[in-house]
Amino acid sequence: MRAELCSLIGTRTRNRALLCTFGVQGMTQPKISSIAYLIAEPVRAVILITLSDGSSLSASALANTAGVTPQTASSHLAKLLDGGLLTVETKGRNRFYKLAGPNVSHVLESLAAVAPQTSSWHSLPNRSAYELRFARCCYDHLAGQVGVAVTQGMLDRGFLVERDERDYATTTEGLDWIHSLNLNMGELCFEEYGQARRCLDWTERQHHVAGPLGAYLLDKFCSLGWLRRSSGTRAVVVTNAGWLALKQHLGIERNISLEAEVRTHAPLSPLSVTTTAQV
Repeated sequence: MRAELCSLIGTRTRNRALLCTFGVQGMTQPKISSIAYLIAEPVRAVILITLSDGSSLSASALANTAGVTPQTASSHLAKLLDGGLLTVETKGRNRFYKLAGPNVSHVLESLAAVAPQTSSWHSLPNRSAYELRFARCCYDHLAGQVGVAVTQGMLDRGFLVERDERDYATTTEGLDWIHSLNLNMGELCFEEYGQARRCLDWTERQHHVAGPLGAYLLDKFCSLGWLRRSSGTRAVVVTNAGWLALKQHLGIERNISLEAEVRTHAPLSPLSVTTTAQV
């Protein structure tokens, strides 16, 4: 037993020496705890989420959104700048803050998707946050209430089926429908876009379609004039033609009162998806 223990200790000692030799112990590691600490503070979290639509806002506007004094907001903004989560641009006498890059908003969405849901999302901080919840770009695909409704409409009509916990599968009917949208015959055949991933929507806590299929649909809906990307933000607008098309193809009913809720910051009602549609 003693010999075996000595052998084990010797092996661990040699392994530790190898790690040191190759520099693993001294290698630079991401400061995950530092970034997590910055995001975890409630006021800083509100500031980051407010800026997640890609906008640039002043310290006073962010203080008002977070419900704190300008001095408190300035202190938090300085920490976010030092941590590399924000950048600042000076215009005259004013300074405007924005996220340091899309990777920051990706981190926020990933964390929000796994965090416990609270009632705070029923009273979002500002109009831009409401617009993001209603319809937005999530990486390269459609998300928010409209993204979830589109996915549900495709499931109801048999265009998609749930393959497993991670993926959707496109059915023959779904491929036929997608080909019917391909007005430009010079485009690539859709089979190259056939993979569809399930993405948990961080505001709706339901899945929407992502992956190559999700990216294709967002680009196609925009090129058809159904959707319009907002300048300087990830928010997406559904056009009048888009509402007509979404109802015809996927049974998604336009909710005028819901659009008013987006403008007035009232708690958002769910979009209605009918069980039948003309395709």
